[in-house]
Amino acid sequence: MSASASIDVRDWIRDIPDFPKPGVLFKDITPLLSNPDAFRTSIDQLEEQFRDRGVDVIAAAEARGFIFGAPLAVRMNAGFVPIRKPGKLPYATIAQEYALEYGNDRLEIHSDALAPGRRVLLIDDVLATGGTMRACCDLVNSTGAELIACAFIIELSFLGGRAKLEPSEVFSLITY
Repeated sequence: MSASASIDVRDWIRDIPDFPKPGVLFKDITPLLSNPDAFRTSIDQLEEQFRDRGVDVIAAAEARGFIFGAPLAVRMNAGFVPIRKPGKLPYATIAQEYALEYGNDRLEIHSDALAPGRRVLLIDDVLATGGTMRACCDLVNSTGAELIACAFIIELSFLGGRAKLEPSEVFSLITY
């Protein structure tokens, strides 16, 4: 049995009560990231789920999505597309606005990052309410690329984010 097969990724998620505000139980991925075997296992499990799906590009929203998206892209011999906040990309961009609890925000990709027919896997660390990933889905779809699925390390199912991503496929390594 490989070291990866014997690791439960859930064991490397730390609970932080009352962060970032009272009443919130924050799921902290930094212990997972600090352990090379646990981190590798998370990448292994994502690759296993999507290795036969013809992924051309992995796209991820800043910043924690980059942590998982870039090594997964290398492992899967796919390109990597960063999805960033406004003003962070140096070339011409296309944007997608989305609603926050109080106001709006926007995400951008380079205008030449995706093309019609490219098969895209979106990845982020946590699926909570789904607003950020919904904006990522809409951004990918606006390019004519084909969205394969949205993948996460953690899903907080009690927040209902999965429903906001319909009809996209959603995969999570851990669900709370």
